[in-house]
Amino acid sequence: MAEKLVVCPYCGCGCSFYLVTKNGRATGIIPSNNHPVSRGALCVKGWNSSEIINHPDRLDTPMVRDHGIIRPALWEEALDMAANGLLSIKNKYGGDAIGFFASAKVSNEENYIFAKMARAAFNTNNVDHCARL
Repeated sequence: MAEKLVVCPYCGCGCSFYLVTKNGRATGIIPSNNHPVSRGALCVKGWNSSEIINHPDRLDTPMVRDHGIIRPALWEEALDMAANGLLSIKNKYGGDAIGFFASAKVSNEENYIFAKMARAAFNTNNVDHCARL
């Protein structure tokens, strides 16, 4: 069994816990008693965050719609399709025609980069997040 100190992915509070792994799979959570924010306590989302990693419904490959059929794709293909689609909308209707909705299941740093991309590359402030306290 191994333990790795991580930041909780659910909100901006910055709580921290140890992600417990066994044979390369997340098996549980141990709160960090020494962390200045969480001080050994976690909300229900933090306590259950290891479940999202191994959930059987979690996608582990990109999916694209190809002539009405959803199929697996390589990352490069999926990212190119997404980028080209967003740039096409921006060029035709302007940045305010696009909205960006961030995720609670990635790190705060990744959400920051996502919002920065929306504002800098697509010229929109239409950015929201699904994890409000």
